[in-house]
Amino acid sequence: MAIRKKLDAGRMNLKDEVVSINRVTKVVKGGKNMSFAALVIVGDPAEGVVGYGSGKAKEVPQAIRKGIEAAKKNLLKVNLTQYTVPHAVLGRYGAGQVLLKPAPEGTGVIAGKTVRAVMTAAGVQNVLTKSIGSANPHNVIKATFDALAQLRDKAEVAALRGKAIEEL
Repeated sequence: MAIRKKLDAGRMNLKDEVVSINRVTKVVKGGKNMSFAALVIVGDPAEGVVGYGSGKAKEVPQAIRKGIEAAKKNLLKVNLTQYTVPHAVLGRYGAGQVLLKPAPEGTGVIAGKTVRAVMTAAGVQNVLTKSIGSANPHNVIKATFDALAQLRDKAEVAALRGKAIEEL
C-alpha cells in the first residue's frame, strides 16, 4: 500500500453525507444501553478529495459529528480525468467488491446508494459501478476506497513504464 500524504481538511470546502445510522443495544446487568453508530462520507468535489469515518455516541447528532471528524482525518486525493475515472478498477475489502468503470460524458453516476455517496463526494460526474458480494455499507465503502486508491493518472503510468506521456 502506498504511503499517503496527509491532507489539510481546514482549507477545503468539505461537504458531508450520512451513509448509514445504526442503533446499537448493549445488554448489561441493569438493562439495555442504547447508542448510535453513524457512517459518514466527507468530500470536496472540486478538489477530488474524499474520506470516510465512523462515529459512535448516545445521541445521533453526536455520532454524526464524531464520524465527520474521523472522516476529515482519513482523506484521499483521487486521480480523475475531467469527468470520470481514468480506467476500470476492482476494489476489494472483506467479502465486498466494487467495480468502477469509466463512462462517457452525460452518463451520470450509475451506482447504489453507498457507492454513489462516495463518487459524488469525490467529484466523479460519470461512472459505471457494480457492487459485488457484501452489501454491508462499511465493507462497500472500504472496497470503494480501495478501488479509488488504485487509480493512476497518465503521468504515473508513463513513469512506471519508462515512457513519455505522448507514447501512451
